[in-house]
Amino acid sequence: MRRTIDWDGDAVTIIDQTALPAEYRILRLRTVDELIDAITRLAVRGAPALGGAGALGVVLATRAGGDVRASADRVAQARPTAVNLSWGVARALEKLDEGAEAVLAEALSILDEDERLNRAASGHAAEIVLGLCDRRPLRLLSHCNAGHLATVAWGSALGVVWHLHQRGLVESVLVDETRPLLQGSRLTAWELAQAGVPYRVQPDGAAAAAMARGVVDCVLVGADRIAANGDVANKIGTYGLAIAARHHHVPLVVVAPSSTIDKSLASGADIAIEERAPEELRSYAGVTITPPGADVFNPAFDVTPAQLITAVVTEHGRFSP
Repeated sequence: MRRTIDWDGDAVTIIDQTALPAEYRILRLRTVDELIDAITRLAVRGAPALGGAGALGVVLATRAGGDVRASADRVAQARPTAVNLSWGVARALEKLDEGAEAVLAEALSILDEDERLNRAASGHAAEIVLGLCDRRPLRLLSHCNAGHLATVAWGSALGVVWHLHQRGLVESVLVDETRPLLQGSRLTAWELAQAGVPYRVQPDGAAAAAMARGVVDCVLVGADRIAANGDVANKIGTYGLAIAARHHHVPLVVVAPSSTIDKSLASGADIAIEERAPEELRSYAGVTITPPGADVFNPAFDVTPAQLITAVVTEHGRFSP
């Protein structure tokens, strides 16, 4: 598979994640406004991929001229919870005084690093998972999408599945559908199908029942921001998943590059949680499914306390809060 986000010499190219699985479509983004629109409507998403998007946003800003830092700040604020977005912007801005080519070189360096770091992080996590689980081959459970599409390449939590699958150690993956935008059933299931990994899609509400039936050996998730104490912000529903996993003695492993760790935040209580548009819950596939004007609570993320997490794993190995 090509990179989720890349630079073609003249524009940012992304795999449009709003079109999958029905259509595999590549978009070319030439302006900061086009990139911000792609980020906010989740055409490009996933913390590591957003790191690349942030850096490439600065590239687009330098080419457009004007107040580059103001444009870069708009990119950084497009989604507040995923720290990698502002991290990528900040890294590219460090090269601004050296000129546009230096900014581009730094952005390309971030893209090149991503696959290497996520391969390393998921490789470490695979060994940790094997140490935690006696049964072989493994029955894994995923939430949201932390695969190739959530990164520039390879994947974080789903990268663990790729490592284990190559060794014949995956029986199947239970894929939470992941409401409200179905990143699990649309994106994770599509990636698993492409890789030939057996999987089943389940409603988010079935995860605890699956654990109670004893058909889950380990839960694998990514992260959008990790506080200094090890609390993890991830796709809404992760917190409830962690509570169920703890009750059923199922390990829950978080996999992310170290750029997702925000040591400026003491705990998850300090993480800003993005709230999405009410229409994402009021309608489905263009059909209204609630009473007119129904009030909506639609947080994109929740925070899982460190005490409920078996391990947080980066390219450096197990993270110690």
